[in-house]
Amino acid sequence: MDITFKNVTYIYQQNTPFAHKAIEDLSFQVESGSFVAIIGHTGSGKSTLIQHLNGLSVPTEGEVIIGEYLLSKDHKPKDMKELRSRVGVVFQYPEHQLFEETVAKDIAFGPQNFGVSEGEIQKRMKEIIPAVGLNESVLERSPFDLSGGQMRRVAIAGVLAVNPDVLVLDEPTAGLDPRGQKEIMDMFYNLHKEQGLTTILVTHSMEDALKYADRVLILNKGTKYMEGTPEEVFNEKEALQSVQLDVPEMVQFLNRFQEKIGKTIPFKKQSVKEIAQSIRHIIEGAESR
Repeated sequence: MDITFKNVTYIYQQNTPFAHKAIEDLSFQVESGSFVAIIGHTGSGKSTLIQHLNGLSVPTEGEVIIGEYLLSKDHKPKDMKELRSRVGVVFQYPEHQLFEETVAKDIAFGPQNFGVSEGEIQKRMKEIIPAVGLNESVLERSPFDLSGGQMRRVAIAGVLAVNPDVLVLDEPTAGLDPRGQKEIMDMFYNLHKEQGLTTILVTHSMEDALKYADRVLILNKGTKYMEGTPEEVFNEKEALQSVQLDVPEMVQFLNRFQEKIGKTIPFKKQSVKEIAQSIRHIIEGAESR
């Protein structure tokens, strides 16, 4: 589903002495099937933006269009439940939302709430369990007997079991060690590709934005500060530093390396492995001359 924000402003506790403008005149578009990273410091409006994606918040001004659903101060979809079944949100520490007696019951809770038949739930469960890196042997175990990483995967499976078109990831690797972070992000990226999901990643990790995203949106104090491809955004080092952000470590390394050899290296979106290979080729070429 395409997602469009048109001049969206949201004010908490409007018309009170405590009114606070969380986002202001925000416009951007997420194309169906794309992977977009949203970056910004605390207070930049990221959480408020997420709440507009499944109707938890409705714009004070402007419009949010999610597929065929329109949200504005004068219009809400009649079937908000249907919208929320199509937008799956993985919050920080999703394992904290587990509560059922068994893994199978926890995964089934979401689709049951949206009226999915038992047969379809069982079918989805068999497909999702291996996709999130678990074995069917965990289904009858208590989720609280699992490791922290397994619990997180169970919670993610519960979101995926609803079969969303849009997957919103709110700092999904929080609290994980580097290996766990990579495994979880690689899993999400594979799901994104295999299922054609529209994926929105809210993150502090510039490296993840570089590695996985098609486009990057930088928020600052509730407004859109910068938007573009990773190449366009991460080439603007000074603009990022002016809002206390920095370019990914790999791009910093490339910048230092080109200063060292006195040669400009065009930065293009590619995996860290491919960047490392490019540097190796440049080194080998310089040594041969």
